Amino acid sequence: MASADNATSTTSADSPKPASTPKPAGAGLEGVVACATSISKVDGEAGRLYYHGYEISDLAEQATFAEVAYLLWYGRLPGQTELRAFLDTFVGAIKLPSETTMILRMFPRTATPMEMLRTAVSSLGHWDPDSGNTNLDACLRKAIRLTTRIPLLVTAHHRLRNGLEPVQPIRGQSIAYNILHTLHDGEPSELAVKALDVALVLHADHGMNASTFASRVTAATMSDIYSSVVSAIGTLKGPLHGGATEQVMLMLEEIGQPERADAWVRDALSRKVKIPGWGHRVYKVEDPRSKILYRWAERLSNELDDHRHLRIAQTIRQTMESTSKVHPNVDFYSGTCYRLMGIPPELFTPMFACSRVVGWTAHILEQWGDNRLIRPRSEYKGPLGLKFVPMEERQ
Repeated sequence: MASADNATSTTSADSPKPASTPKPAGAGLEGVVACATSISKVDGEAGRLYYHGYEISDLAEQATFAEVAYLLWYGRLPGQTELRAFLDTFVGAIKLPSETTMILRMFPRTATPMEMLRTAVSSLGHWDPDSGNTNLDACLRKAIRLTTRIPLLVTAHHRLRNGLEPVQPIRGQSIAYNILHTLHDGEPSELAVKALDVALVLHADHGMNASTFASRVTAATMSDIYSSVVSAIGTLKGPLHGGATEQVMLMLEEIGQPERADAWVRDALSRKVKIPGWGHRVYKVEDPRSKILYRWAERLSNELDDHRHLRIAQTIRQTMESTSKVHPNVDFYSGTCYRLMGIPPELFTPMFACSRVVGWTAHILEQWGDNRLIRPRSEYKGPLGLKFVPMEERQ
């Protein structure tokens, strides 16, 4: 019997058109429903985002990133005893294998953070004690290890490529705390830790985006969780998916001062240059995450008495709202928040991965819960029935 990939065709040289041609989807599969999920819902018309039914504004204000990770993996918020036990598993996982640290030391300094992440995450699977164990409990332990270790990869690599030694995380502290601690080798402010924890919550999942879809496609083949996450990281590395937050910060730096922002934006729009951090494939109104991050950018700016980038962003917003119909997305204020925490722009996309790994692994586990190989069809647009010409007769 022919396989699904090699089904018998009714096409012959005498009938140059396929017997039936499937209708092509919209460009980029726009509007195509790829799967059913209970993990998150993006309401683009109303500008709302839900994780397992909870509105993102409530979670950002009241929940920690650890609670959100539990919610996305288990489908419900934890009780007090469950959360304590859950945090204990985080404590046990918050250390890089020595072999992976050795690999980090071998990377050339020219290796970008996302190039490093693609390779280093793959290496983690070699030294995972649950490698090869596909039971649900084992896969949840691997999800926890990935969530605690990806931030350590990011900060250790950044320090190494700048001639500094990695800093060990502090057990019992949150992922947000340890990102800032291992990056700067110091005690972060409470406000910065809380702001970063909120940013991690906001980026944890977002419907069927490109990297999440890539992770589910790999998982659907019954590959392992590390391969599935590496597929997601490779997808996030592409500038059309990741990188927008960094581009926003580069724009703010280029503008330099708030009084230059209006003219800069108008000139860019006249040249049909896309303004980073504005517009979204799904949202028809302002991204709800943007509103939350604006408030945290204000708080951080006030704590540090550093308002330059936020004022530039405010002027950009005024100009954009008066001249266009697009709205700010999550990237517009996240870069300002990260910069005020002392996170350099080249780490903005890796910060995305530090959060989104929770969503990726939640989708991988959901895919395995009711798996079917993801195998869409394509519309063939080339010729048919061509006559093969032997080599000696070709021009």
